Amino acid sequence: MGHQARTAGGIEIVPLCDAVGPMGPSLRKPLPETFPGSRAEDFAEDVWVLHFHCYLLRDRRGRTVLVDTGIGDAGSPAASWAPVPGGLAGELARVGVAPADVDTVILTHLHSDHASGAVAGGEAVFGRARHVLQRAEAEAAAGPVREGVLRPLGERVHLVEGDAEVVPGVKVVLAPGHTPGHQVVRVGDVAITGDLVLHPVQLRDPAVTYVYDDDPVRAAATRAELLDRLRAERGVLATAHFAEPFLQLGE
Repeated sequence: MGHQARTAGGIEIVPLCDAVGPMGPSLRKPLPETFPGSRAEDFAEDVWVLHFHCYLLRDRRGRTVLVDTGIGDAGSPAASWAPVPGGLAGELARVGVAPADVDTVILTHLHSDHASGAVAGGEAVFGRARHVLQRAEAEAAAGPVREGVLRPLGERVHLVEGDAEVVPGVKVVLAPGHTPGHQVVRVGDVAITGDLVLHPVQLRDPAVTYVYDDDPVRAAATRAELLDRLRAERGVLATAHFAEPFLQLGE
């Protein structure tokens, strides 16, 4: 059974659980090393179990937007460390959506656990959709994700620079640091945050960084600024890797 959807700005936001599991040995580190600036006593767990969430957005006019595409199949770029295959296709089917129904895909960034499910067998999974990505992210892409995801998407990739309204009521906001073109998605009072906040320890102290941040200092500054803004707004985080997808701030 999936997590409960919520509505913001007249748009339904449906969390989709693509997978659950720890990082594989190739990337796994002790938690204080994974989150520099933290201490062992900051964690209730010994092993970080990630929940890999994507989000489906549906408005009253039938527009369908997918935020992130998960870890992909057994041969995806995420296969070396993530619990592939992902279950995104089944999650979409559960809520009555076929790949051809998706009009727009927003990729928060091109890390393999967020973008790999956009392609299977060398072909775009969401063949009718434009794929919205920050230009800085596309220009920085390299290796398996460039070859296995970005290149097969080809002309389906729609590049934006900075903040932009993607469809009415759905806005992307540049939030760099984790990657050069990392972006979050705003829908009403909800912020779908990608990897801006990866673990609750970063809510308690936004200065705690992440070992796989491209620019840890910039990521921490971006995280602190956005969290301050959301708390002032009493906004909602829609996270990529927390056990519960939605978190109310400012209470």
